[in-house]
Amino acid sequence: MKTTEGALNASGLRVALVVSRFNSFITERLLQGSLDALRRSGATESTLEVVHVPGAFELPVTARELAETGRYDAIICLGCIIRGQTPHFEYISTEVSRGISTAAVETRVPLVFGVLTCDTLEQAIDRAGAKHGNLGFQYGLTAVEMGNLFRGIRSGQ
Repeated sequence: MKTTEGALNASGLRVALVVSRFNSFITERLLQGSLDALRRSGATESTLEVVHVPGAFELPVTARELAETGRYDAIICLGCIIRGQTPHFEYISTEVSRGISTAAVETRVPLVFGVLTCDTLEQAIDRAGAKHGNLGFQYGLTAVEMGNLFRGIRSGQ
């Protein structure tokens, strides 16, 4: 039986990271975690690109634009949406999730969903380096694995 899986070796893998500036005290920590994972996996500065956008709502369209260039093996979308007292949280969370998923399926480029959707600031802090570690690191590893998986599938290996 043939088994295909993505290796955790980022050598030569081209990865873009799209980062929301809204809640930047969280998203910058996620970015650092992702970059750490990518570098530890063998990525070099020349194969990484960081793109900043105003907020989480802009992540899907920017990731799609990057994916359509054909320059990237994987794209990590980093954002943080914290519930407030209005339904705005639900609208943004739903549309960002849907947009990233749709862009991934339609462009056939792995897009990593690295958007924290938290009820409180404390939950966001816990997921960006406190109690739960830095989920950005996991998003980086996911990008490496998925980028290599798609390379393997496309090459028939």
